[in-house]
Amino acid sequence: MNAELDLLIRLNDYERPQDVAERAVQAEELGFDRLTVGETTGWNIVPPLTLAADRTDELGISNDVISPYGRSPAMLAQTALTMHDASGGRFRFGLGPSSPAITERWHGEEFDRPLRRTRETIEIVRAVYEEGTPAYEGEIFDIAGLNYEREVPESPPPIDLGTLGPKATEMAGRFGDGWAPQLFTNDGLEERLEDLERGAELGDKDLDDLRVAPIVRGIASEDREAARAKARGTLAFMLGAYGPYYGNSVAEQGYADVVEDVRAAWQDRDTDAMAAALPDELLDELAPAGTPEEVREWVEEYADTEGVDAVRIGFVNEMTEDEKETTMEAIAEII
Repeated sequence: MNAELDLLIRLNDYERPQDVAERAVQAEELGFDRLTVGETTGWNIVPPLTLAADRTDELGISNDVISPYGRSPAMLAQTALTMHDASGGRFRFGLGPSSPAITERWHGEEFDRPLRRTRETIEIVRAVYEEGTPAYEGEIFDIAGLNYEREVPESPPPIDLGTLGPKATEMAGRFGDGWAPQLFTNDGLEERLEDLERGAELGDKDLDDLRVAPIVRGIASEDREAARAKARGTLAFMLGAYGPYYGNSVAEQGYADVVEDVRAAWQDRDTDAMAAALPDELLDELAPAGTPEEVREWVEEYADTEGVDAVRIGFVNEMTEDEKETTMEAIAEII
């Protein structure tokens, strides 16, 4: 398999930031190429990722993804450059438009013009990278600028964008260095890669210049049906309860009726009915879930999608530590 394998973990699964570092060491020993984590309303990602970087030697370090509403663009540049130094240049910086719930109900900001804000944030981060100052005049940000106090590295952290829709993905191709989409079928991913390629051309780049690393959430277990039940419940919850974007994206990939049924069940907060509304066909399209052999085959096939450079494997809800170990070890056999 030519694609790399990243391990996506959830910070809420750990009692201390130091425990994330222990998982990073395990991931490196198993042969994973990169560790990545997300940030929503739990821990700030920087301390656990710094610990993970300090405890490993070659493992790539990433985040999926930081909101452009929760930190100023200059602070985001500082964060990326700090992680670059902490990891010895192994860090990739993940940024995404975020969502209304996190923006308004956690950060207390108005979810206004997310794509424009994301674009300007990228441009300001690059201004710090290239000029050592966030000085910028835009539609959203107007910054006089101060000088970054440290020397900017020759190769600052690449910027990966987590996007779903056509325009957002075009933006990722034009202004980003990588793309980390989520909940795409194989056919849906191939179609969206056309938008990414169009954006790359607008930015005078080739698709090969971008690291395409789709996120999938899976589980490997000898108890096949139990594994699939957990994966089904996780996907249904993401489609029905996570806000409109994931559901809308999957609906546009040919599963509008499924998404409608899942959302109707969520209105009654009936999680069992949500899971029941998600058919095997869609489960098999979106998630590596089943026996270790089935999971390996799924990941290998997904990784063979033209344009994919890495597959980011995350866990589903309610997994035991044994199931996580089994899943990581099953995938590691591909490496």
